[in-house]
Amino acid sequence: MFDFLEGYDLWAAFWVTVKLTALSAVGSLIWGTLLASMRVSPVPLMRGFGAVYVNVVRNIPLTVVIVFTSLGLFQTMGVKLGGNDFETINFRLAVLGLIAYTAAFVCEALRSGINTVPVGQAEAARAIGLSFTQVLTLVILPQAFRSVVGPLANVLIALTKNTTVAAAIGVGEAAFLMKGMIENEAELILISAIFAFGFLCLTLPTGLILGWVGKKVAVKR
Repeated sequence: MFDFLEGYDLWAAFWVTVKLTALSAVGSLIWGTLLASMRVSPVPLMRGFGAVYVNVVRNIPLTVVIVFTSLGLFQTMGVKLGGNDFETINFRLAVLGLIAYTAAFVCEALRSGINTVPVGQAEAARAIGLSFTQVLTLVILPQAFRSVVGPLANVLIALTKNTTVAAAIGVGEAAFLMKGMIENEAELILISAIFAFGFLCLTLPTGLILGWVGKKVAVKR
């Protein structure tokens, strides 16, 4: 039944998906945290930038973002991100596009967590002389992260599935291999089931583990 799989490297394709997810998740968390900090900043210019970025990026299809990284940044502007070959360049551009897109959702999830922190705590921190940065990093963000583990898990699961869009610029991840297999083999249902099971194996444990972590670290009020 599975003889048609010979000649196709499923493990390598899903490994590329895992690398895309991991690198994009770390980058999105960092950039999303910075955006959330801007959105609650006392500086109007930073608040405005954060608001515009989030509202614009969230309303642009991810496919457009990914294709722009290839056609706009690489082919038009010559941005290679340190890559020397087409495969490496496109992989890094896909990570950049996923970070730029996913960070907007991380920002909003984290901002909702910031809003759960009692205002009195920030006022008390400022009253003892802490700066905005100190209040944010020492008082607000630690509690915000603990309260949004669940929503961030949902963002991570969505990111894992969104990596399939990287196939649009030739990144050899799972969806790219699936497309090639469907074109070459007469096993549409079986191939779809195999790749659906593969993504289920990636996303289901993530949701269960992070859901359990979220309950353990939740702030009791």
